[in-house]
Amino acid sequence: MNSKLLRKLPKVDELLMEERVKEISANLIREQVVDVIRAVVETKRKTILESEELLSESFVSYDTVVEEVIEAVNYSNIKSLRRVINGTGVVLHTNLGRAKLAKSAMEAVAEVADKYSTLEYDPVKGRRGSRHDHVEKIIEKITGAEAAMVVNNNAAATTICLATLGRGKEIIISRGELVEIGGSFRIPEIMEESGAHLVEVGTTNKTKLKDYQNKINEQTGALMKVHTSNYKVIGFTEEATLKELVNLGKEADIPVIYDMGNGLMVNLRDYGIDEPTVKEAMSDGADVILFSGDKLLGGPQGGVIIGKKKYIDMMKAHPLARILRVDKMTLAAMEATFKEYYDDDNAKEKIPTLKMLTRSSKQLEDAAGDLLALIKEKAPEFSVSIEQTEDVVGGGSAPATILKGYSVSVFSEKISAQELEKSLRTDAFPIIVRINHDKVLFDVRTLTGDEYQIIAERLGKIIREK
Repeated sequence: MNSKLLRKLPKVDELLMEERVKEISANLIREQVVDVIRAVVETKRKTILESEELLSESFVSYDTVVEEVIEAVNYSNIKSLRRVINGTGVVLHTNLGRAKLAKSAMEAVAEVADKYSTLEYDPVKGRRGSRHDHVEKIIEKITGAEAAMVVNNNAAATTICLATLGRGKEIIISRGELVEIGGSFRIPEIMEESGAHLVEVGTTNKTKLKDYQNKINEQTGALMKVHTSNYKVIGFTEEATLKELVNLGKEADIPVIYDMGNGLMVNLRDYGIDEPTVKEAMSDGADVILFSGDKLLGGPQGGVIIGKKKYIDMMKAHPLARILRVDKMTLAAMEATFKEYYDDDNAKEKIPTLKMLTRSSKQLEDAAGDLLALIKEKAPEFSVSIEQTEDVVGGGSAPATILKGYSVSVFSEKISAQELEKSLRTDAFPIIVRINHDKVLFDVRTLTGDEYQIIAERLGKIIREK
């Protein structure tokens, strides 16, 4: 009977005193190690009791259990949120943390994280200050807005904007712009939660200016336009432009809200990315503009709200402002990110998202050559070649944009592409890749030069262990 094996299971105290376990857990807290050992023993116990098949005595042998404990202790010390290498070619990979921060933003975060800061203190006046002040002036300078504030993401920006300007009122929006973004966040649902009443106009593919005009009445709180940043409607389409809505809003004395999502600050059309910019939205005269910090802006997660001072001041005074506020590290990173935009060329060089998106074909091809040479040196057992690939922006931005990229493809008869991908992904330091036609692809657009050596050495280790 399997139940007889229970008596043979090593005890927790016995495993805790095992020299091999003590050696690998020397720098860990004792309680952490005890929890891990208990979990291993309990899993063994549960398997014994629930298994319908006869288990061998090796299942509970001392050495077997010790080895499992050592593996579990090692794994328990790995951080859940940790660095990965992104070899997918998806620049704003939502699952991998979206935008990489500029060096200046990382340094700003480290400084305020490790020290006391002026988060809500004005050293000049010697009294309490506002956390809004740390980013408002620089955002105003870069965007040309009258006022600005930052909340914890763009969904929060939409929520506080509608709760402030639309509660108990009607918000007019095109049916073709009732978007859903990640996590089942839907514009109609957030309008309902904010207390605003949704008024849909037009159709999925066609909404004209007169559709908005015909629905304006004394209950109208705002006109809202949403940039469909995560999908495109093509073919027989028509939409009212932001400028047309702004003119209509002025005639009716109704504010116009523009949720543009992506937060693009510089024109990237020369690089194949035809997305509206924040400055263009400002030029068109929108009263309130909402966008993400960690998409094409290239900063930390946050929802940036800019526009007319009277509306921004109302949002700052709203009870939700405290609930949705950001911490000192986000503010530090946001301030540093916007400062990189004093010069567009500087931003393309210093902000990783923009740098990756604006890399030339020649630069990418040369980078692929460098990676290929290292893999040949460190893992000669693999067949490697350079392939042209199609990269994407990702992160719910520029959905129709395909960027010409280059990847290094890796193949071996000794290990399948699926096995190799899993080995790379499940290591303590994960490397995330794509598979295409039974080959593993390392897309160089989203890789940095210092990661090539890591990739090459990891491949060599994996193939030699086969």
